[in-house]
Amino acid sequence: MSRVEILIVGAGIAGASLAAEVAGRRRTLLVEAEAHPGYHSTGRSAAFWHEGYGGPLVAPLSRTSRPLLDEGGYLSPRGAIHLAREGEPIELVEGVTTHPLDRLQLERLLPGLAPEWMQGADEPSLADIDVASLHADCLAATRRAGGDVRTDARVACGERLSGGGWSVRLEDGSSLVADCIVNAAGAWGDQLAGAFGIAPLGLVPKRRTMVQLRVGRSGLARLPLVVAADGSFYFKGEGDSSLWLSPHDEIDCAPCDAAPEEIDVATAINRFQKVVDWPVEKVERRWAGLRTFTPDRVPAIGFASDDPDFFWCVGQGGFGIQTAPAAARLGAALLLGEGAMPEGVDPAVYDPARFAIGTA
Repeated sequence: MSRVEILIVGAGIAGASLAAEVAGRRRTLLVEAEAHPGYHSTGRSAAFWHEGYGGPLVAPLSRTSRPLLDEGGYLSPRGAIHLAREGEPIELVEGVTTHPLDRLQLERLLPGLAPEWMQGADEPSLADIDVASLHADCLAATRRAGGDVRTDARVACGERLSGGGWSVRLEDGSSLVADCIVNAAGAWGDQLAGAFGIAPLGLVPKRRTMVQLRVGRSGLARLPLVVAADGSFYFKGEGDSSLWLSPHDEIDCAPCDAAPEEIDVATAINRFQKVVDWPVEKVERRWAGLRTFTPDRVPAIGFASDDPDFFWCVGQGGFGIQTAPAAARLGAALLLGEGAMPEGVDPAVYDPARFAIGTA
C-alpha cells in the first residue's frame, strides 16, 4: 500500500495552489473526484481581483495575493463602476481606492444608462484573472516538485491507524496511507470530514448563475465591471458585442453539478434591461457554479480542532481565486509548521477552531 505524507482532497484552486506550495517539501498526493480538476467552481469562475470583495477579513488575503498574481502575469486591467440610485449608499471596504462619479460622468461611461442610476464610484484597481492559466500552473508546479495529481479518484472513507496516520479508501477500491489529510473539497467539505469522523463546519454551498449575452452595442470588450450597490447584478465586457452578466444570486444548493435555472437567467436579463437600453439579441451561453461559504463567510484554513492530522482549506466563497496565492502560503506555513506567514495576514482569523462546538 502506497504512503504519502500529505493527501490533499480536491484539485480546484484551493487544493492545487496549496499542493504547489508543499509538494517540494513533503511527499504529496492531490486527488480529484472528477475527471478534470476544478470542474465545479474554479473552471466556471468569472474571476476578477476585487480588493474589497468578501469584506474586511478577506481583504488581507486579496491584497497580499495581488503582487503574486501580477508577477505571474495572471492579471489584466479591467476597472469597476459601482452604480447606485440617489441616496443609496455605496459600501466599500476601508482602504479601497475609488473616485466618485456623478450622473454626467456615468452617462459618458455607460451610454443609455437608465435615469434611476444617479451616482457611482470608479474603482480602477479591479483586474481580470486568467483563472485557467493560474490553475494549470499550480497543477504543473505540483508535478514539477514531485507531487502526484490523480483524477477520477473519489475518497470513500478514512480510518485512523494505531501507529499514526490514516488509511484511506477510494471508491475505485484502491487504498493508501496518509500522514495528514487536507480537506480542500469545497462544497463536499463537510461530507469529506464525515467520512473521516471529523465534525463538520457547517459549510453552505450556493449556486451562482452566469449568462453571456450578445447585445446591440459594440466596443464592449474592455467594458469595466459594472456592479450594483445593492448587490442585485454585475456585468462586464467579454467580446466586442457580448458581455457576462450575473444576477449576483446566492441560492442554497446541495453539492452537485450545478446548472442554471431558467428563472435565474430571466432574472439576470430583466435586471440588466433596467440598467441600460442595450438591446439583448441572444443568450450565447449560460452556466452556474458553486460557491461555498463557512457560517461567517470567512475561509477556514488550519487544523481541525478535533484531530491534529486533519487540515481544513475550505469556505473560499466567491473570492477563492483572488486569494489563492496568499491562502496557499498561509496554509503551507500552518500545515508544515515552517516558512513565513504571508505579510499582513493574521492566521487566527481563519482558524477552523472558531466553529468548534462549545466555542463562542
